[in-house]
Amino acid sequence: MVSKEQGESWLIVGLGNPGREYEKTRHNCGFRALDALAQQLGCKVDKLKFQGLYTQTTYGGRKLFLLKPQTYMNLSGRAVLQLSAYFHIPPQRIIVLFDDISLAPGRLRVRGDGSAGGHNGIKSIIQELGSQDFPRVKIGVGAKPNPDFDLADWVLSTFSASEEKALAVSLKNAADAALAIIDHGVPEAANRFNGSHP
Repeated sequence: MVSKEQGESWLIVGLGNPGREYEKTRHNCGFRALDALAQQLGCKVDKLKFQGLYTQTTYGGRKLFLLKPQTYMNLSGRAVLQLSAYFHIPPQRIIVLFDDISLAPGRLRVRGDGSAGGHNGIKSIIQELGSQDFPRVKIGVGAKPNPDFDLADWVLSTFSASEEKALAVSLKNAADAALAIIDHGVPEAANRFNGSHP
């Protein structure tokens, strides 16, 4: 069990692209999971600052910041760096929620650190923070239908009705997984949430 330091601050970041046309795309699962979390915590991510939309709330005696970078995916790290530097939040207490094409819709993977794995949003965060030691919750969005399918076109496509159904469960689970990382640490959250949640 991780010691519960009263008053410590955490940042939970949902990755996506701003703009109506991107709302329901595969690449915007991070935004949608963060919205699910905000709803659960009874707050709205609606303050514009740090090149993002953010809000501050409390959870279990800690300050909790929720952030949606508004820079477009490839520059997500700028917003993360600005907010985390301003409120003195180290990478180990920055949790990132984002889409992963190597997992089927409905599946999650919690990790404590690691490379960008080809994800431009994560690449930008690693670059700006100068660290890859931040916890993350990967939300399955499904693999490209065939190897020749353009990756950018795929992640900017929308889900089928059955995928949306599976996704609804994993968005809620992703929100729960982020809180589980804060409460119990990455290994326990990974134990609980990695794998399939049909």
